[in-house]
Amino acid sequence: MKKLLVFFVISALLVSKVMVAGDLQVTPVTSTAKKIVVYTTADNTKYRITATDTLFLTYFGQPLETQPCVFVDPSKTFQTIIGIGGALTDASAEVFSKLPKARQEELLTQYFDVKKGIGYSMARTNIHSCDFSSNSYTYVADKDASLSTFSVGHDREFRIPFIKRAIAAAGGQLTLFASPWSPPAWMKDNNDMLHGGKLLRPFYQPWADYFVKFVTAYQAEGIPVWGISVQNEPMAKQIWESCIYTAEEERDFIKNFLGPTLARAGMKDKKIIAWDHNRDLIYQRASTILDDPDAAKYVWGIGFHWYEDWTGGGKIFDNVKRVAEAYPATHLIFTEGCAESFKFTAMNDWKWGETYGRSMINDLNNGTVGWTDWNILLDEKGGPNHVGNLCFAPVHANTVTGELSYLSSFYYIGHFSKFIRPGAKRIISSTSRGQFLTTAFLNADGKIAVVVMNQSNEKIPYRLWIAGEAVEIVSPAHSIQTLVAE
Repeated sequence: MKKLLVFFVISALLVSKVMVAGDLQVTPVTSTAKKIVVYTTADNTKYRITATDTLFLTYFGQPLETQPCVFVDPSKTFQTIIGIGGALTDASAEVFSKLPKARQEELLTQYFDVKKGIGYSMARTNIHSCDFSSNSYTYVADKDASLSTFSVGHDREFRIPFIKRAIAAAGGQLTLFASPWSPPAWMKDNNDMLHGGKLLRPFYQPWADYFVKFVTAYQAEGIPVWGISVQNEPMAKQIWESCIYTAEEERDFIKNFLGPTLARAGMKDKKIIAWDHNRDLIYQRASTILDDPDAAKYVWGIGFHWYEDWTGGGKIFDNVKRVAEAYPATHLIFTEGCAESFKFTAMNDWKWGETYGRSMINDLNNGTVGWTDWNILLDEKGGPNHVGNLCFAPVHANTVTGELSYLSSFYYIGHFSKFIRPGAKRIISSTSRGQFLTTAFLNADGKIAVVVMNQSNEKIPYRLWIAGEAVEIVSPAHSIQTLVAE
């Protein structure tokens, strides 16, 4: 960082030659060049995270209002990224198992190899079944409150081998967290894993013990578990696995059962993620839990999804910022998002990528430290899903032909995951045009990654400014670019 700042100071000092010819003019003097590599993905082109230009920063003088600009200030740093990735569900694992070996290797490389692919560094998985499982199941026998029958044997067929291969493809390290969709039916007041219901008070402790059993079992399989969320979507009564917690109930479960149980088991290092639901109620949930010091001491972060615009009101990005402002010591993590209502004919719609880009830029600019997509792979029908809740993934497999289809969302996510690596710190990036969205990060190796998304139908020339120097770039219509300053 010090070397980078020294470079900018020296660059500024080199701009010293002036000449007078009627009006005072500044003759641009190129400083010791700093290279900018431009990677582009654009609609109606073949560009898919394609290196489209190599440029060098130079002095341009005062920017004008008529010149579209993106301004970057590496001297102002904010949150540190822990990872970007997606979910390794039963559905993804089952579809993966049906692929030919060559396509399996392709998928793993494309997702997890940072040089040849998009370098996923974070993943989520489900604690027993969720909607994206072929059936409902748990890890214990019916009414076994002692959990003596606990076994993850079910997951050894597809999911555990899949996760282990993903870890290997990621270079041996993948930040993995796990989420439950519902306790076993006999622990709930509706005696059903589906359709909401609540965890019965007598089973708060056995359910907390269940988390410990899961972490222990997966680690025995060679899969380190970095963290857990308390409950997937705790305010949603779904036709699939679901369970309702009020904010007070989640707070009390954390402080009286889950937190102490993990601590007694020697698992204080496991990160507890609260909420794990939409942006709409995030502040009320976060404040209820974090204003209680006995609960807050166990909570690493607040997780959130993007499905809150069911009323047609649009995304409420500022609610994430409100939590960051009020509780700066607590981390924010995006834990799930997908394009719903799967239709095969809509697979090539460009809007899927732009939906991801818009969310990721806003969430990162509002303080998010980790971002995880939903299923990384689904079949040609948008499943399997045992209740017909089909949706899109960034990659779909045709289980008949074995072919893979990459949606625009895959490449849009890749513009972040490939270039913004764990340990990167967010820096200032601002734009002079409403057609652009932007965010920027300073990686641990000193490289700056600036993401610029053009939501418009226009091709827009613009300048990237970094500490008084700039390069001229063209942003194609409906595109996303990552500008890497090396």
